[in-house]
Amino acid sequence: MTKVYLIRHAEAEGNLYRRVHGQYDSLITDNGYRQLAALAQRFADVPLDAVYSSDLFRAVTTARAVAEPKGLTVHTRPDLRELNMGSWEDRSFAGLDRSDKAMMRLFYASSPDFQAPGGESLWQVRQRGMAAVLEIAAKHPSQTVAVFAHGTFIRNTIAGFLNIPIEEVSKMGHSDNTAVACLEIQGDQVLVLYRDDNSHLPAELSTLGRQFWWRKDSQQRDINLWFRPMDPANPQDQSFYLDCRKEAWESLYGRLDRYDGSAFLQEAKLVCQRDPQSLVAAMDHDEPVGLLQLDLDRGSTPTTGYISFFYLVPALRRKGCGVQLIGKSVSIYRPLNRDRLELVCSEANGHALAFYEKYGFQITGQRDGAYGKLFTMEKYIGYGQPGAAQ
Repeated sequence: MTKVYLIRHAEAEGNLYRRVHGQYDSLITDNGYRQLAALAQRFADVPLDAVYSSDLFRAVTTARAVAEPKGLTVHTRPDLRELNMGSWEDRSFAGLDRSDKAMMRLFYASSPDFQAPGGESLWQVRQRGMAAVLEIAAKHPSQTVAVFAHGTFIRNTIAGFLNIPIEEVSKMGHSDNTAVACLEIQGDQVLVLYRDDNSHLPAELSTLGRQFWWRKDSQQRDINLWFRPMDPANPQDQSFYLDCRKEAWESLYGRLDRYDGSAFLQEAKLVCQRDPQSLVAAMDHDEPVGLLQLDLDRGSTPTTGYISFFYLVPALRRKGCGVQLIGKSVSIYRPLNRDRLELVCSEANGHALAFYEKYGFQITGQRDGAYGKLFTMEKYIGYGQPGAAQ
């Protein structure tokens, strides 16, 4: 009999930014690294003979947190990857809810008919997952193995071992990041001892504990944003842009004597001429609730992605959805081989400074602004986190 611990990766960008990351190779979040410490502590006294992982960064990084203290090598296997989401990869959940509503309903319902364009079906990931786990177990008779994979992969693999029909999988619930399942395997006979166990996570580290989408009886909703390009020459977009710029300036400085809306608008038109994706509106259903303005030519280095303006309407501030604008910035800049984000924040904007620092930005410089100091801040978005995040 082989004992297999089947473990979900730590919190990653898709979980935080509310973007579809199947086989998109996303990074672990700062909270995810704290989850890793808790997971490593859980397994500190658990004997393991081998460790396997999906070859995606978020799974490998989670596996190493358990394997390295034990002196074990992480063996990577592409067949442990998450469900391939095809052309949906790295798109926002809210955007897909609008553009592919019928197929998204099938996804949420775990329907056998679900398959993202160019991606896998739930049946395919189930078959792939069961075969991979059974093959690993067969290589380690009478041993204990840890296997690190992904939420949809694990859910459908365990459902297969439990003979739960695909259309019933949606009733199984969801596993938290770093949640553990334990299986006993003898040949092709599989006993599921437990699953979805996140008892090693304090409440403040739980990803699901901060979200509502999975709670059937919740009266609260997650604010999932989608993004659309803006045209600063369009009267409606122009009006919204100027309103946002003015409100941001006045709420921060309490005065408008140095405010120049026309200069900001001209800058927006110029960046849009160079690249239309440089100016986007953050949307909550049909309502514009934020702005993201980028400048692809302004970064301090060739591998820096510069954020010129980062804005949410007052009603949505401090509600946990602003991080999705960071996610959109990453989604634009990472394919352009930018490995860090850069922005400037006034020392007077204490809430913004705290927000940026919470999500990984660090102060790298300062200069004088219109009303006091301006801090330059950077966030690393490359693979192999620097410093303490390695």
